[in-house]
Amino acid sequence: MGPASRGASRRRVPRDSEVIESAVEDMESQENKDIPSSKKRRTGAQDGGLLPPVELSQAQLYKEPTNEELSQMKETENLFHSNLLRMQMEELLKEVRLKEKKQQRIDAFLHKIKQRLLTVPSTKVTEMTDQSWLPKDVRVPFIQKPYSVKGRFQFLPPTQVTVVGSYLLGTCVRPDVNIDVVLTMPKEILQDKDGLNQRYLRKRALYIAHLGHHLSRDPLFGSVRFSYTNGCHLKPLLLLRPAGKDERLVTVRLHPCPPPGFFRLCRLLPSKNNVRTTWFWDKTIPEEGKGVLDTPTPHYNTLLLCDEVMESHLHLLSAMLASSPGLRDGIILLKVWLRQRDLHKGVGGFSGFIVSMLVAFLVSSRKISKSMSGYQVLRNALQFLAATDLTVNGISLCRSLDPSLPALADFHQAFSVVFVDPSGYLNLCADVTVPTYQQVQHEAQLSMAMLDDKTVDGFQMLLMTPKPMIRTFDHVLHIHPLNCLYAACRRLKMWSELLDHGGDYVAAILPTLTTLLERGLGSRLILLTHSRAPVPEWEINQNPPKHKDWGGLTLGLLLRPEGLVSVLEMGPEADHPEATDFRQFWGPRSELRRFQDGSIREAVLWKAESMAEKRLLPHQVITHLLKLHVGIPESYVHYVGGSLDPLIRVPKETHSTGEEALAMVVRSYDHLSRQLWGLKGLPLTVTSVQGAHPALRYTDVFSPVPVWFDHTFHDHLEKRDALLPRSSKPCPAFVDPINVVCHLEGSGQWPQDADAIQRVRAAFQLRLAEVLSQEHGLQCSAKASHTDVYKDGYVFRVRVAYHREPQILKESCTPEGMITLRDTPASILLDRDTRQLPQLTSALHGLQQQHSAFSGVARLAKRWVRAQLLSDGLTEESLDLMAASLFLQPAPFTPPSSPQVGFLRFLSLLSTFDWKNNPLIINLNGELTAEDQAEIHSHFLESRIRLPVMVIATPQDRNHSLWTKDKPSAQILHHLVNLAAKALSVLENQLMTPSKSGDIRMVFRPALDVYDVLIRLNPRHIPRHREAVDLPAASFSRGLLQSADSSPRLPVLCYDPPSLYLDQLRSPQSSLCVQMALSITSL
Repeated sequence: MGPASRGASRRRVPRDSEVIESAVEDMESQENKDIPSSKKRRTGAQDGGLLPPVELSQAQLYKEPTNEELSQMKETENLFHSNLLRMQMEELLKEVRLKEKKQQRIDAFLHKIKQRLLTVPSTKVTEMTDQSWLPKDVRVPFIQKPYSVKGRFQFLPPTQVTVVGSYLLGTCVRPDVNIDVVLTMPKEILQDKDGLNQRYLRKRALYIAHLGHHLSRDPLFGSVRFSYTNGCHLKPLLLLRPAGKDERLVTVRLHPCPPPGFFRLCRLLPSKNNVRTTWFWDKTIPEEGKGVLDTPTPHYNTLLLCDEVMESHLHLLSAMLASSPGLRDGIILLKVWLRQRDLHKGVGGFSGFIVSMLVAFLVSSRKISKSMSGYQVLRNALQFLAATDLTVNGISLCRSLDPSLPALADFHQAFSVVFVDPSGYLNLCADVTVPTYQQVQHEAQLSMAMLDDKTVDGFQMLLMTPKPMIRTFDHVLHIHPLNCLYAACRRLKMWSELLDHGGDYVAAILPTLTTLLERGLGSRLILLTHSRAPVPEWEINQNPPKHKDWGGLTLGLLLRPEGLVSVLEMGPEADHPEATDFRQFWGPRSELRRFQDGSIREAVLWKAESMAEKRLLPHQVITHLLKLHVGIPESYVHYVGGSLDPLIRVPKETHSTGEEALAMVVRSYDHLSRQLWGLKGLPLTVTSVQGAHPALRYTDVFSPVPVWFDHTFHDHLEKRDALLPRSSKPCPAFVDPINVVCHLEGSGQWPQDADAIQRVRAAFQLRLAEVLSQEHGLQCSAKASHTDVYKDGYVFRVRVAYHREPQILKESCTPEGMITLRDTPASILLDRDTRQLPQLTSALHGLQQQHSAFSGVARLAKRWVRAQLLSDGLTEESLDLMAASLFLQPAPFTPPSSPQVGFLRFLSLLSTFDWKNNPLIINLNGELTAEDQAEIHSHFLESRIRLPVMVIATPQDRNHSLWTKDKPSAQILHHLVNLAAKALSVLENQLMTPSKSGDIRMVFRPALDVYDVLIRLNPRHIPRHREAVDLPAASFSRGLLQSADSSPRLPVLCYDPPSLYLDQLRSPQSSLCVQMALSITSL
């Protein structure tokens, strides 16, 4: 048998069924015998597992570095950004490798399996269609359609049992340890023509069915189940797991294979046919398909070739890894890289075996040296994948010059991706589709960029951060149930493809499907990929699952933001030959249109007015093309792209998510800004006008809307010339003033006393109101601290600022008469409101211009935090900055193009970021260099004890974390992290399970059972009750008019009874009611 220790596996490959003894273990045991018992005790763990300090002599302490140490330091300098990255890689390798004790238990389990396999009783010779000899509690793990097949079958014990794959090579990766065991079937079982019409494959299935029956009764095994090899329904395998506490230790996969040389390789060329049309279709093919000739079956031939050359691949890899620990480490790191991206799973996955063979190719082509470290191997392999397109230029491990071997062009004609093995007959990437390989390329390119970026934690992003499909791609669509794809294959007359894939209609139509959608989405699409349901497992007394029972087919769309805004597909001019093809592709949606340049072209116009509808244009394109060309009804396409949009939708708005309303606010602000710049009646010139409100950076959850009040809802207070809401009417609509900071030029006339400056500013506020009224006819209301301006239905709160005022507030006089500068609460607050906040608003406004999804992501994040009743625990600015980080530092992803995926990444960031040991650095406008960021991190480590629990650094606020200085508290942050982790898990499961219609709002509903008292408020007195997560059934008039009135008075501002009630409950007189009051905000 083939199980061996890691040391033995590196020296040679088993060639018979004998057990390979572990020479390394013998050496270690001999060394241990030579060590005195006293030294053994000293070398053991001390003080709870800590090793004692090593004492070095003076000579050893100042000893010159060896050549190996110099080589390591040089490699660290050239290849790693820091010595930390090297240590992280080494620590990861220790974690994912099998421990010695577990390996010994696995070896013992494999020995016992071998003994049982060799003693399974034989059966009589029967026809393959006569399966009466099988017990009733065992089902053949094969979909036998058609049932009739020639040939005889007899079970005989395997002639050889050999461990193959990563376990024997030392490249096995935890936690899912799978060991492949090849069972060489006796030649007496097989017949010369078993390569035809699935005869060999069905004999494999009967072979493991008989094995499953006998092994399932053995107490050694806790689980005996069937599954498929890489998800291929034509190649079932038997899964064995140990009983008792070791049930999750390992899964042994039994692969029956023919004896060496059984198949003639020339019969398995990509151009050969080995499944006869008349046999496969029998009487099920329609009349129009009966004339189909016996077309080549390259994928079917690949299944037979894999079993024929499996052990030769093991010999190749074993010889390569025998004396190259760096290559072994590199393969392990590549497997971890694939696993974090889900690229290795299921049918057509880019498996760990393919990666191992790729490393062998790079070694043979001298692009990787056997002396390289694991990191060098990883980097060179990723560089090769990023730069090489195997869909166009295939590669081959075959060095033979035999003219009878197929050429690479022959493989390209039969397969989408080409990587030929050393035999020259097998394409290792036969099942890999073009989208899958394009995803591998895309991820490799992103990974190389991360490794070259000194500001990114390459190790964390490359090898430690998972990238599930729902969090990687902007939109996801599920085709479910799958039986619609079989009807599509029949409609497209894909008889040859179905024949080649053994009836797997999903695999048969997938290339056609992805090509169709890629052409239709065009410039909107960066990358399209697909994912099938996980490979199923089933009990030996159950029938194998049919294709329609596997779940659904999932497609992921990585979208190009700039392509989403276009609602027009412009085609060729009407008299061009390409116009016919354009009309055929788009069907009735194509129509002739005249354009401004006078040309008449074919064009397709999609219906989308708001930004939310434009983001979902791919949904319209996909459903139209699938129905037109493939015949898949819209009800079978479950599109997941705007599932969270209703949560940020403006009340009473059905199509928009608020971007248009926010743009209206910004336009009105821009006009007011120009008016302020042009004022002539002020004593001093306006030097800058800056916004300081969430709406002006597109992050207000619900945008301010133009309001014109019905004054019958108010009483007039004549003494103050103001309005007071009437108690007999419902509470009027909530009006939030939009903050604007207006800086005036410096002048020698400004006083140098803080109190005097405030009085001068108050005078400017009064003068500002007068001038705006006189020059522009705006309604204004002046206060000592601000001026409210009523414009276009919005209320702008303009605050006059003097740039030296914060510095004057810092000044203090010592007893000796010296002037010192020291931050005071007043100076910090003033600087934040008049300088920092406007700068942040301006930067985030610019970010929105670059990434249109930023607004939706930030607003969803705030919506979720508020829904958890924690809005008082974090500042709005800190949440905006966390959302901005997803666009400015998106690694390992690309910047999100939809609010949905951005919100999922926000939850992931909040729940997984190491807030205790790292600052979150937001590089606004790219102002921070790598050295700046290193300095921020260094200062963070030095000052950690004095900094808040959540530290967010920006170019303007590098060391103080202004926006998280006062909140959140440690308890609030801990609670938020836990909530985000749970919400992320629930939400991703809902979005990836189309068959389960879950309530997407569930993660936005707070848990109220933790409160002792709940206070229910009358909805008449809640002006924003329609902004609740669950829309209320009752609605009240809030005293709004449809158009502007001529009243000279401003509306009532900031009147929100629930908030005012909370303030009273939180006052010192009601301090015991704070926790009780928090539950009001969601009602």
